[in-house]
Amino acid sequence: MAHTMRVDVVSAEEAIFSGEAEFVALPGESGELGILPGHTPLITRIRPGAVRIKIAGQAEDEFVFVAGGILEVQPHAVTVLADTAIRGADLDEAKAAEAKRLAEEALVNRESKIDYAQAQAELASAIAQLAAIQRLRQKR
Repeated sequence: MAHTMRVDVVSAEEAIFSGEAEFVALPGESGELGILPGHTPLITRIRPGAVRIKIAGQAEDEFVFVAGGILEVQPHAVTVLADTAIRGADLDEAKAAEAKRLAEEALVNRESKIDYAQAQAELASAIAQLAAIQRLRQKR
């Protein structure tokens, strides 16, 4: 069995990561998923959160924040099709905190004409992004 697998993380705008990896961890719809080379084929939705990629031959993991999407796993390839994806190094804590604050205000303000499902989704994404930033800081 090979010790690496091909990993591709793409969003609608661009390819965020493409390369060989030893391990991938990400937030699946039913909980955290860990994927090793030779994993059973799988297709599932993913929740907003951090994708951690253990790159072959590197001590530091690669982090990518995804705001939901689809995961496809084949024995030698993992593809993450993200709604939105941001490299860990490009995450902006102030922007995520502001998005969280605005979403919370929208949910509290009953007089505003907003889509509550959209506001809840934005809040969940902002919270997940802040958690990913904290996780990245702890790894450094």
